[in-house]
Amino acid sequence: MPLADHRSPALADVQALRNTLRAEREQAIATFRGNLRADGLLTELRRIVDRTLVALIAMYPLPEGAALAAVGGYGRGELYPYSDVDILILLKQAPTDEDESRVSALVTALWDLGLEPGHSARTIDECISEAAKDITVETALLEARFLAGSRPLMRAFDTATRGSLDKRAFFHAKQLEMQQRHTKYHFTPYALEPNCKESPGGLRDLQVILWMARAAGFGKNWNEVARAGLLTADEARHLRRAEQAFKRLRIELHLLTKRREDRVVFDVQTALAGVYGIPTTGPRRASEVLMQRYYWAAKLVTQLNTILVQNIEDRLFPRPGEEAQSIDDDFCMVHDRLATHRDDAFERNPTLILRAFLMMQQHPELKGMSAGTLRALWHARRLIDAQFRRNPVNKHLFLTLLQQPRGIVHELRRMNDLSILPRFVLPFRRIVGQMQHDLFHAYTVDQHILMVVRNLRRFTMPEHAHEYPLCSQLIANFDSHWLLYLAALFHDIAKGRGGDHSVLGAAEMRRFARDFGMDKADAELCEFLVQHHLTFSSVAQKQDLSDPDVIRQMAAVVGDKRHLTALYLLTVADIRGTSPKVWNAWKGKLLEDLYLMTRQALGGDAPDPTAILENRKQEAVRILRLYGLSDGAQAAFWKELDVAYFLRHEAPDIAWQTRHLYKHVRTPVPIVRARVAPVGEGLQIVVYLKDRPDLFARIVGYFDERRLSIQDARIHTTRHGWALDSFIVLAEGSPSEQRSLLSLVEHELKELLETTSPPTARTPLSPSSGTGSRQSRQSRMFPITPQVELRPDDRGQAWILGVTAADRSGLLHAMARTFARHGVNLKTAKVMTLGERVEDTFLIEGPSLNNARTQIQFEQELLEVLA
Repeated sequence: MPLADHRSPALADVQALRNTLRAEREQAIATFRGNLRADGLLTELRRIVDRTLVALIAMYPLPEGAALAAVGGYGRGELYPYSDVDILILLKQAPTDEDESRVSALVTALWDLGLEPGHSARTIDECISEAAKDITVETALLEARFLAGSRPLMRAFDTATRGSLDKRAFFHAKQLEMQQRHTKYHFTPYALEPNCKESPGGLRDLQVILWMARAAGFGKNWNEVARAGLLTADEARHLRRAEQAFKRLRIELHLLTKRREDRVVFDVQTALAGVYGIPTTGPRRASEVLMQRYYWAAKLVTQLNTILVQNIEDRLFPRPGEEAQSIDDDFCMVHDRLATHRDDAFERNPTLILRAFLMMQQHPELKGMSAGTLRALWHARRLIDAQFRRNPVNKHLFLTLLQQPRGIVHELRRMNDLSILPRFVLPFRRIVGQMQHDLFHAYTVDQHILMVVRNLRRFTMPEHAHEYPLCSQLIANFDSHWLLYLAALFHDIAKGRGGDHSVLGAAEMRRFARDFGMDKADAELCEFLVQHHLTFSSVAQKQDLSDPDVIRQMAAVVGDKRHLTALYLLTVADIRGTSPKVWNAWKGKLLEDLYLMTRQALGGDAPDPTAILENRKQEAVRILRLYGLSDGAQAAFWKELDVAYFLRHEAPDIAWQTRHLYKHVRTPVPIVRARVAPVGEGLQIVVYLKDRPDLFARIVGYFDERRLSIQDARIHTTRHGWALDSFIVLAEGSPSEQRSLLSLVEHELKELLETTSPPTARTPLSPSSGTGSRQSRQSRMFPITPQVELRPDDRGQAWILGVTAADRSGLLHAMARTFARHGVNLKTAKVMTLGERVEDTFLIEGPSLNNARTQIQFEQELLEVLA
């Protein structure tokens, strides 16, 4: 209870204030209904609450010397009809009992008024401390606005927060936060029920840009950002228009649902279309027209977001004197990004439009397109006409894009975002932003299609082999992966036309194959896949798989194992691309059972001697025979290993590891074996023991102390939790000198792994090796921007971490220590050193990754280590 000298105001006074607040809000909303000015309503609601709070402070005084500030969106001057009112009670010193009583009374009164306060009571030092630990807090305080109380204290607060703000660290933290948020929403603004605030391309993306610009001193609004040279006047105008559209949409959502609601769910889409006065015309629902407008705005924000963030980064992290590195006569690399030698390159030679995306695929050193290139491609889309589409060179380039070993999904998405793909493949244009009104799909048709291509690509990647082992094994043995991607592009391309979209889509596929001069057998396979892309799942889920006739009919439909395998892979990728909630283990088992039974009916139950994985195993067995191992001796050991292991290792490595480990399945003691690397130079080392949290850090720590530079690391966990890790390391000296290290490394590393105490320091192998933190001269002259990408795997049970950085000795050990500090457990890893660049992929898990705040802290620490 408040102390005696702070008598509670009469309830009648609070009620009167509440009635005034309610009446003023209703009047503000009525005014909005007349003029539909979103900013006018947000500002007026903020002013109403400002006046209410100042009046309330007169009834419930602040602690002595304190100040009241608005923070977050309310501090920014925007208050949506049902948003929280975020306030900061800034204290002069640590609160006394009386101070806490006053704060409690004030917060209770806020609830009595019908406001939902998000409040904190802190001193300036506490604010600075919390901001240093949490980027969300730092961002909220960045927008603090004085309301009442001590102005000198508020000025001191403003000075302290500005003084503690590290604009570069803030930029990186907001980048990570945005990446985390985009991951949550699957990197697409095209969900069928998007969150207009948090989804990619929504209001939050616009706010992040302004936060970055404000922290860096480039302006607080779009006009100031444009004057700073980060935007063109036309781009600023487009962003303001999109921002107003999103603000109005969020207001209408609040008013329609009478609560804080930012999701444009199916239940409200029709009512929203009515509010906007959109009529139903022909086969298109009014809600479809509304949502297509939303996607257009979100697409624009997504494009300009990429350009703006890049421009801010270039200003904050300039690289003076770095010249453009020529790639060919048309393209060059500037700051790790693709650029053109001439500003009018696409106008002069429109074929370069498609070549730009091919360049991105063929040059892994490129980390994106320059802002100028993105702008030029956006404007060049109008050059894609009938003549462009008929050009044989452009047709060849498009098929070549699908046949590349990397970057297919990234570039197809980029082509779609820049409106290149829908202008080149005309049937695709009709399904951009096309809604799907059913219980299964979570994305628009175009985004679902790209999601299916992405799922097929993931089957080919070893780091994803644990998700769908059978699919990974089958696609490894399937020739011409690009045919699956092409079929995926067309499988739903006729949605929304009326009629059977599978039949209509097959006709589109047939026309495309004819126009592009595809091989007859390849064209037939793609057309078959489009026409029957629903058949496999329908049979698996709706028919009795124990009935031999069902299996025989399925075998008759597919005809041979190639068609069966392709249809199974497309079906799994298709179902996984509808919605994260649609797939389950039961459905996967049905599909797998149907595949295996149909394969047996086709006479394909015996292992294919030409299959890649089977061939790899047979070759390993042949090598083992040369060492005197009988056939089958390896069986118990190989049962511990999954598809991912055999995808990651060649037959000679499998044989070498098996020869040393097959007698030690689930051994209680560490096994360490080393040899001179059979290919290239250096030592090859394998470690096998029961997995434990600090294992990776201990192993790479030993290599670091011994000045052994890790060139390749393949971390694997067996089915029963044993670590099977192999490394290629470089040591100084001649081949004979390196051979002399083999027994020493085996002995020392085994001894280290047998203990639980921290490893003791050892004398470096070479006193001239230098310090563990030394960078090469090339790394200093041509810096590589560190990148961290963290995303959940398809099963939602682990996380995939991608890391790119300049190489230096001790880097992997520093990363491993970061893993250990955050309780992150390493399941598998693929560590690659490519000259001066490291590109590592880790499959990790740990409770800290499941919390947004601790996940950001983990990523920030990793970036610090990489830098």
